[in-house]
Amino acid sequence: MKPAQNPRESAQMLALRALAWLAADAGRIGGFMAATGAGPAELAARAQDADFQLAILDFLLMDDRQVIAFCDDEGLPYAAPLSARAALPGGAEPDWT
Repeated sequence: MKPAQNPRESAQMLALRALAWLAADAGRIGGFMAATGAGPAELAARAQDADFQLAILDFLLMDDRQVIAFCDDEGLPYAAPLSARAALPGGAEPDWT
């Protein structure tokens, strides 16, 4: 039996799933790169970085329609991205200003 992942590992995996979901659509990934200033080479290079994972989830969370589409496509509850964000280092208190 495989041990359960801790909340941080689960959050990291969800952020990577969100990045893959964004990358599957040119418009979504283009919007993400424009919002973050990340180039194509940085997507893979920074994918394991906690700050970059927060940026991925922050971008996703900016639009309820994106959250719904992502969660529907991935079979996740709608609260999953926000919960994942809170489980990452520095993610407990989002700064929406």
